[in-house]
This record gives sequence, structure tokens and C-alpha cells, in this order.
Amino acid sequence: MKNVLVRNLSEKTVKELRNQAAENNRTLQEELKAILKKSIEDRRQFRNWSKNADRIFNELQESGQKFSDTTALLREDRER
Repeated sequence: MKNVLVRNLSEKTVKELRNQAAENNRTLQEELKAILKKSIEDRRQFRNWSKNADRIFNELQESGQKFSDTTALLREDRER
């Protein structure tokens, strides 16, 4: 397994990370691993979502079907 060294973190940042780790019943190292892993998973999920949104948009555009502008309907609904 590889190691990563992060230098020059502020005392405040380290303190907050230690507090967060304690709240989650983890060591600082375990907390940092969890944060990094979650960040990677979130980014992957967003990329997948974005690809699907682009695919759906393209399919709708290529279908030639016309879609109405819903701006007026949304405004009317908000004014209720």
C-alpha cells in the first residue's frame, strides 16, 4: 500500500479533522482515508450521472420531438 504525505496543514484544520475522527470513532488516519475514499466515490458518481444526463439529452435532441418551454408554467406555479 502506498503512503501520502500532506504538509503544512493549519493547526485549525488538523484540530477539526481530529474532532471529526473522534465523532466517527476513528483514528485520524482512518478518518483521512474515509474522506479521500468518499471524495473519489462522489466524483465517480457525478461523472456517471453527468454521462447519463448527456446521453438522455442527446437522445431527446436526436428524436426530433418538440418540447414546450415550461418557464411560464413554473412561474405560474410559484405564484400560487
